[in-house]
Amino acid sequence: MLITCVRSTRYNESSNSQARQVKDGFISALHRMTDVEVITETTRLRSYESDGLSAIKGLPRVVVIPSTMLGLQALVRFASEWGVPLVARGAGTGLSGGATPHPEGVLVSLAKFREIVSIDVENRRARVQPGVTNLAISEAVSEYGLFYAPDPSSQIACTIGGNVAENSGGVHCVKYGLTLHNVTGLEVMLMSGERVSIGYEESSSHQPDLLALLHGSEGMLGVITEVEVLLTPKPEAVAVILAAFQEVSSAADAVGAIFADGLVPAGLEMMDRLAIQAAETFVHAGYPLDAEAMLLIELDGTVAEIDSLIEKTLTILKLQGAHQSDVERSEEGRTRLWMGRKAAFPAVGRISPDYYCMDGTIPRRHLAEVLERIGLLSERYGLRVANVFHAGDGNLHPLILFDANVKGELERAEAFGADILTLCIEFGGTITGEHGVGLEKINQMCVQFDDAALEIFHGVKAVFDERGLLNPGKAVPTLSRCAEFGAMHVHKGQMPHPHLERF
Repeated sequence: MLITCVRSTRYNESSNSQARQVKDGFISALHRMTDVEVITETTRLRSYESDGLSAIKGLPRVVVIPSTMLGLQALVRFASEWGVPLVARGAGTGLSGGATPHPEGVLVSLAKFREIVSIDVENRRARVQPGVTNLAISEAVSEYGLFYAPDPSSQIACTIGGNVAENSGGVHCVKYGLTLHNVTGLEVMLMSGERVSIGYEESSSHQPDLLALLHGSEGMLGVITEVEVLLTPKPEAVAVILAAFQEVSSAADAVGAIFADGLVPAGLEMMDRLAIQAAETFVHAGYPLDAEAMLLIELDGTVAEIDSLIEKTLTILKLQGAHQSDVERSEEGRTRLWMGRKAAFPAVGRISPDYYCMDGTIPRRHLAEVLERIGLLSERYGLRVANVFHAGDGNLHPLILFDANVKGELERAEAFGADILTLCIEFGGTITGEHGVGLEKINQMCVQFDDAALEIFHGVKAVFDERGLLNPGKAVPTLSRCAEFGAMHVHKGQMPHPHLERF
């Protein structure tokens, strides 16, 4: 199965033999370093050629796995001295090509940094290294009646460092926020090798909010070496409602009606018929196969208020046309319902040779209209779409089904995906909600932002990484690329920060 967003993309190989000799000298010197494992064998390098977005591939020149922070610091400083591009990698579960290696650079794996440094129950904080998995944090603090709220579908494998780099979300982001809203401090290693602390309580409150800036920066500003997360008390009572509808528009309108009534669910997910059928066949979660659309609504609160929340929600669902509304209060029942949603992506992979995973965000009030437009695009391109997404915050994940072995289908899927992202912008949304830009959506950045905004982005990049060595070529397009893409004009006929154009 190919989970893809754009066709295979590789960085240009350097034809400069002298440059290659310099890199060979760099690698020879790496082998003499302590506290690091150096990988240069092609067979082993292939394990790092892409992230979860398997269509964008490329072998790194070398992979280095530090075992200590001193080893990581020495590596970063060494790469800086040699002017070698450096790409940081977590678990590799990303879906935008953000961890795709540079062919003449070093890919540094943070996999060995898996220590939970400290847990402060009284202040509901935990400090963890970047290689700690998302789920491991909640498991470590469960005995104290706490949990870490952001929960991407890949939470069993994805790491907290990668979550910060992509500003990941999940089912519970509608009430508890994205990674940004649940992190209170970061330690970051700059390209100089200097380690700086940002956002901790002991830091000055009068500094610029660099904590927010680092979230979603996709490894372009620094390497995350420690994260202080906010821990949330487990709610006293939890219930999940499964609501089935005969029309997709009715389900979409019900989402807006719930929030209009002042309710804020812990999670609110939506699936259409194709996604429902795929998930049910795969997981047997008890989903209604005759429904055109389905909502999963998680409510939480105190024991005293949960019954009232359920009653209000059921009333709204009935008024919006739900023909089935089932309430699950038991942990076993709730887990079963969520299992289908969490497994929806691999479930769709069982009914199609390939699929193209999109990630855009729109205002909730436009859900019905945008889903209708996506349906029309599906007819136009002759490709099926399974919609499964975070309806509570308008974060769409249309999965475009295609077969890469059929000539022209991959190109049609790419064009279809680009139109979906443009549609999100048209309705006042963005080209990404939680998967990041990486390489997948870099051309659409030229559509969403004008040259003045992109100039600012490059300016910020230059402050942190003047030579453009950290994860080059990702997330923020060069102005020349946008000019070629035909989506913007070069500001005053000049390229700002021309040194960043090299990579």
